[in-house]
Amino acid sequence: MKILITTDVYNTIVNGVAVSVDNLYRSLRESGNDVRILTLAQTPFSYYEKNVYYIRSSSIKIYPDARATLSFWDDLLEEIIEWEPDIIHSQCEFFTFVFAKKLSKRLHIPIVHTYHTLYEYYTHYFCPSKNIGKKIVKTLSKFICNQADMVIAPTKKTADILKGYEVDSEIAIVPTGISLERLRRTVEKEEREELKAKLRIPEGVPVLVTLGRLAKEKNVEFLIRQMARPQIRALEIHFLIVGDGPDRERLEFLVKELGLEEVVHFAGIVSPEEVYKYYRLGDIFVSASQSETQGLTYIEAMTCELPLLCFKDECLQNVLYSGWNGYFFENEEEFMERLISCFKEREMLSLHASETAEEFSRETFGVRVLQIYMKMVEERKEEERCIQYECIPRPIWPKGMGC
Repeated sequence: MKILITTDVYNTIVNGVAVSVDNLYRSLRESGNDVRILTLAQTPFSYYEKNVYYIRSSSIKIYPDARATLSFWDDLLEEIIEWEPDIIHSQCEFFTFVFAKKLSKRLHIPIVHTYHTLYEYYTHYFCPSKNIGKKIVKTLSKFICNQADMVIAPTKKTADILKGYEVDSEIAIVPTGISLERLRRTVEKEEREELKAKLRIPEGVPVLVTLGRLAKEKNVEFLIRQMARPQIRALEIHFLIVGDGPDRERLEFLVKELGLEEVVHFAGIVSPEEVYKYYRLGDIFVSASQSETQGLTYIEAMTCELPLLCFKDECLQNVLYSGWNGYFFENEEEFMERLISCFKEREMLSLHASETAEEFSRETFGVRVLQIYMKMVEERKEEERCIQYECIPRPIWPKGMGC
């Protein structure tokens, strides 16, 4: 099958959308499909390289690392039309969705769209009023999703929110998969010690780790403030924060203000190839975010045999089983109680976490999405046959034709 994936972000930015797109691309290619990607270039000119069409764009300041293009037709689109894809899978609601829609109309092929980001948690980036921001998000999401033939939601939480936005398109829940092999590598003792020394983490101390974009909606501040509690200071626990973002400077200042420079460590951005090493420096993965659609870092952490300690959120349904592979918390007191439970039961929770991660393999993800493609392509063919025979009385339609 010929599949075109459209996305505003790909290999130039490390985030959940980019990781999901890359895993899907690799899985589909490995199963014998002809897959290409259309994305925004980091340059003012367009080009094609290694199965990726890069459309010229420029930087915008609405959101960090955001790109925009006003070139809604490009010579590269003519090349895609000549290639004749069978289906388009859109991954972003903005600029590349316009290209997806134009190509879909020109080629008479279906669009599948994955809704990755819960924008109602990001309204502070573009609107001072939270209520107005939510209305904008609802209107935009409904408009975009209703133009797709099928919408993929990574979790039931996301599907329910889209239904609340009055999205009429069919919605399929397909958890995003990850490359388990990339994360299941071991770290030699010498390398582990060198990495800990570089980060100023002493040997033999318990380590909490979190990984992701350092932005207000991720609520890393909550976790930092827990590190200042006397009970946690008494346990000599250290906290490793992996990632970067617009909130890093404020969080670093908070750490200094609370006198936590010796126990809170900022690792900065880590390449996907190296990220497993940082997970494996930790004993427990922690998160206080409630803005996730699925949260690939939760699955990555479990693949690296880390129990989860996370703020209770619907996106963790069928991911975190409290008392089995980690614990939920809903306030500061529960955080402390569940943290102690995680350390006491770590060996069992770690084993179950690794087992849970098996359900989210890249291969399983690719198979589920491919089944949706085949369904949508067949339905589009059926629609065209219906149109072809719509003027012929139903009793004399050729067998297999019509509705």
